[in-house]
Amino acid sequence: MRIARIGVVVAAVLTWAPLAQAQTAPTFAKDVAPIFYSKCVECHRPTMFAPMSLVTFDEARPWARSIRQRVAARTMPPWGAETPHGMFKNDPRLSDKQVETILAWVDAGAPKGNDRDLPVAPKYADGWSIGKPDAVFTMEEAFQIPATGVVEYQYLRMPTGLTEDKWIQAIEIKPQARAQVHHVIAFTQPAGQPMTAGGALGPGNIGGVTPNKPGVVFEPGVGRLLAANSDIILQMHYTTNGEATTDRTQIGVVYAKQPPRLQQRGGSVIQPRFAIPAGAPAHEVSGSRVLATDTMITSFTPHMHMRGKDMTYTAKFLDGTTELLLSVPKYDFNWQITYELARPRLFPKGTEIQVVAHFDNSPSNKFNPDPTKVVTWGDQTFEEMMIGFWGTVVERAAAPTSQQK
Repeated sequence: MRIARIGVVVAAVLTWAPLAQAQTAPTFAKDVAPIFYSKCVECHRPTMFAPMSLVTFDEARPWARSIRQRVAARTMPPWGAETPHGMFKNDPRLSDKQVETILAWVDAGAPKGNDRDLPVAPKYADGWSIGKPDAVFTMEEAFQIPATGVVEYQYLRMPTGLTEDKWIQAIEIKPQARAQVHHVIAFTQPAGQPMTAGGALGPGNIGGVTPNKPGVVFEPGVGRLLAANSDIILQMHYTTNGEATTDRTQIGVVYAKQPPRLQQRGGSVIQPRFAIPAGAPAHEVSGSRVLATDTMITSFTPHMHMRGKDMTYTAKFLDGTTELLLSVPKYDFNWQITYELARPRLFPKGTEIQVVAHFDNSPSNKFNPDPTKVVTWGDQTFEEMMIGFWGTVVERAAAPTSQQK
């Protein structure tokens, strides 16, 4: 009898242990949904480009193991920079506690929890990350993308029909054929004029997009000009991937309620003179630029292609001191992030911005199109680029300068 009673007690303890664990485990409703809503669902929701929605429990639960893997590896949310939290305002990285919560939720069997604990899901405009646009412009005709071959840059027109100047508070460029779009750069020119390539990085530039990139919302008092009686010209870079399709890219804009005090512009370090040896695992390419005027920098955007490995930005000041501005140790072509400073930074005239990049042209780079080839500058993804872009703001009335273009 005594042995039997001990057995009953042991069985009760063993039964109670997982029950207690389940009761204390994080649930989707109470613990995980708030993290997803603040960090993930801007992209992981219906009508956006992420491969699955994480808004509801039923949508998220089938992906629990995949979520655990990506969160544990800290590859989601995507972020390539080595910087302290708080340096960039768009830093989506999860805290250690948030990571632990998601891992514990999955390890406990991804329980749903009580619906009463579920926070209100954020509201978004369908298909747009900038909110509901005031205007949507569309390519005049769909472009036919072949299944194979090289497609040279296309310059395609979007009439605006505007009869007065408009200032853009937010802009989102939305390709229809996202899998085949390497990038889009949008700029303006007077309506009816023949299309030219020269305005892509000039003062008429209104925005651009690379893979998996949401829209841009400017700070209050900052905007870009969409001039009256102008057309939007799209520089379209299509990359074939074995599937023929069509593209009819759209641009959504939100207009500022009044003319802004500051105008968004930009600058860059471009180094087109390089030859990456075949098989090289970490070939260095560098360039620099001396600021011609006092410059208020708001963001940094590294740009390379499939062999891009890492990139750093460094400021060298007139007194000889240097400061690391941005380090991206694991560049990812599929996530060409714009790193937006939490506080814009004024750099004095004469500051040298140095950009150093490394390229992996070895067989160990799984994205490498051909490690047996010497690689030089070129437009296509199987070629390479080295550009360190940055964003700036200038007084709205200021005349364009070479630094602001």
